[in-house]
Amino acid sequence: MTSAIADETFEDRGNSGRTVVSQAVWFLLHAVFSVLVWGAMMAVVSLFHPGNVAAWTTLTASFLWPLLAGFVLVKIRASDVAALIWLAGMVWFMIVGLWVLDMPTGVGACFHCGAMDKLIFTFFSLDRDSGMLDGQGRFLGTWPAVAMIGYSIGARIAMRGRMPSQDPV
Repeated sequence: MTSAIADETFEDRGNSGRTVVSQAVWFLLHAVFSVLVWGAMMAVVSLFHPGNVAAWTTLTASFLWPLLAGFVLVKIRASDVAALIWLAGMVWFMIVGLWVLDMPTGVGACFHCGAMDKLIFTFFSLDRDSGMLDGQGRFLGTWPAVAMIGYSIGARIAMRGRMPSQDPV
């Protein structure tokens, strides 16, 4: 004897293969949009010579510009999937974090640092650097992840008040 839920197929729940592929493509596109907006913002920061711009300023801009872009793009074309881009940011941050944890320490590269020191000085310290990733830890790990999280929040704000779509995501 089987239950009604077990007998229900994937298509019966309203998820055709085409819908799932469409959601995956839009997820990828929104992730790319968020990184492109962040890249454009970083190009503008580069015009002001990154050494002259404080790390906290770049961190704030890495959050706010994609947030604004996510808000505008989702207002133009509603997408429930855009609010899930923060997952891609977290996965990106974890991949780069594992890369840093696997790096050896030495003179000029977080000498005698433990795992937490490697991560904190590489990604989160605004005034000190671990020397890992040639001093580009925030550029490679923190700021792109923050951009995707900001984009996701902007998309979620834009979707507030709208009727939920028929899509489950």
